Amino acid sequence: MTITSLLVANRGEIAVRIFRTARALGLATVAVHSDPDADALHVREADAAVRLPGAAPADTYLRGDLIIGAALAAGADAVHPGYGFLSENADFARQVRAAGLTWVGPPPEAIEAMASKTRAKELMRAAGVPLLDPVDPAGATPADLPLLLKAAAGGGGRGMRVVRDLDSLKESLDAASAEALSAFGDGEVFAEPYVERGRHVEVQVLADAHGTVWALGTRDCSLQRRHQKVIEEAPAPGLPAALRDALHTAAVAAARAVSYRGAGTVEFLVTEDGRPYFLEMNTRLQVEHPVTEAVFGLDLVALQLRVAEGAALPVTPPEPSGHAVEARLYAEDPARDWRPQTGVLHTLDFPAGVRVDTGFGAGDQVGVHYDPMLAKVVAHAPTRAEAVRILAHALAGARIHGLTTNRELLVGSLRHPDFASGSVDTGFYDRHLAALTEETPDPALAALAAALAEAAPEADAPLASRLGGWRNLRSRPHTRRYTAAGTEHEVQYHPVNRPGVRVLAATPTLVTLEVDGVRRVFHVKRESNTLYVDSVLGAHALVPVPRFPDPQDRTEPGSLLAPMPGSVVRVAEGLAPGTAVTAGQPLLWLEAMKMEHRILAPASGTLTALHAATGQQVEFGALLAVVQEETPR
Repeated sequence: MTITSLLVANRGEIAVRIFRTARALGLATVAVHSDPDADALHVREADAAVRLPGAAPADTYLRGDLIIGAALAAGADAVHPGYGFLSENADFARQVRAAGLTWVGPPPEAIEAMASKTRAKELMRAAGVPLLDPVDPAGATPADLPLLLKAAAGGGGRGMRVVRDLDSLKESLDAASAEALSAFGDGEVFAEPYVERGRHVEVQVLADAHGTVWALGTRDCSLQRRHQKVIEEAPAPGLPAALRDALHTAAVAAARAVSYRGAGTVEFLVTEDGRPYFLEMNTRLQVEHPVTEAVFGLDLVALQLRVAEGAALPVTPPEPSGHAVEARLYAEDPARDWRPQTGVLHTLDFPAGVRVDTGFGAGDQVGVHYDPMLAKVVAHAPTRAEAVRILAHALAGARIHGLTTNRELLVGSLRHPDFASGSVDTGFYDRHLAALTEETPDPALAALAAALAEAAPEADAPLASRLGGWRNLRSRPHTRRYTAAGTEHEVQYHPVNRPGVRVLAATPTLVTLEVDGVRRVFHVKRESNTLYVDSVLGAHALVPVPRFPDPQDRTEPGSLLAPMPGSVVRVAEGLAPGTAVTAGQPLLWLEAMKMEHRILAPASGTLTALHAATGQQVEFGALLAVVQEETPR
């Protein structure tokens, strides 16, 4: 069979990435989109696009019938599912085939076999793949702790809980089951030992219909937040040859056990003493596939398409070369419980020398309905140290305006001694998050640059005529106040009163200072009421402080406001006005951008108002509840 026109049943970064390969192969491309995505980059990149009416994934990207109808209407003859959404839905794969379309993915039977982690483990045990022994929660003892609860029907960190004491086991089971049911439509949860300081190592496999199965090296995905990957690399560093070979052998055995075809990933947990255990098989393309592509010099999407057309792979894959590292740039605030961010992405610009896969362009809106990942940034070099250094430098030098991101965390992680040494595990952020989120660049020079840029109406005017010429009291210093990351800073910019600092040039977009004899260049961009200042010293978003604050810009003590738009998925049992609460007690659970967030009581006292209910959609800043703090006696 020959593919001529490809519909991608997905959105964002992965759809854009698949379209890039499809164009290179001479295929026509078809996008589908929800209403919020009508002007998204993946829609702009496609030759044709079909609307899926609605906003929520359940009404749009999870509607297999609408997607197949879109493919037929647009004349596509093949469907690529990307990752997430319907990519591991065996029924959807069957429906695509039944409609006479080519399914660019593994056989539905293979998807089905691996869809339930509990059933998959049974298959792997029969195939001789090493496994962690399951634990029956009903019979768990202190000797079994800590436990990891996992959703049987899904991944991505949804429906996962770590249990460290038996008293919290039932509550954790209920919460994990509820989240799994909401995310995957299946509330089955199982338990297994939680391995402290384990490594998440996976093997990329690629198989054809002629009996060839490739094991394309290893990847390490141990740096995770909320059981979701943040930094990935290939090959996994520091693996003894015997362990690497054992992982390859187990991955190929797993693929053969289900007669696999196409691209897939077999994931393992490697203990501190080097023992590997099967976790799951993802029957799709992984988010982190670019690091494997870089090391092996392959295009995995092109190979997926060729396998779907019936082509045979060479008996052996190409030899790997060098090392690749990928960082996921998220619109989120790691210092505030990884809170996702929404709004306009004004600028997303990276230095040359790295691969950037993104689903956004300048001016695009980052909404509440989907994952907050903005881009994947990948560096490839002959050695691991070089690849890590290139990636950290590119992230530090990027211009990202409009949203709070995890950029500083990524740079700090890549430059952390533990990561540099290759000594990483899934507990990295448990140990280092506080320090990594505290280390923010000093905004003082950025504030000075912002003030100088604001005082420079014309780029080609002489500096003296641009600094304060409009003021009547020439003897009075000119000052400006800004807030950066919640802290107010006042700067005197004419004359500059900072020791060791001299102004060399200033325009509305570029300020050059000499700082202790070193020339520093600051790029300044204003969007709405925020000035974004970028330099090698760091990136800052500065908001000018108005001369007269708004007296109504206040919040009553004890008010709990929605930190982002989302849906109330749960209210604490028995919570009602008049209920006594304690500081830090979870009161509400809010779901936004595929993540669940707890709304905690700010103090011990009495709940005096409750304005939220399960299933309710709330806007950013909406009043959810009020807690009146108890008066000390």
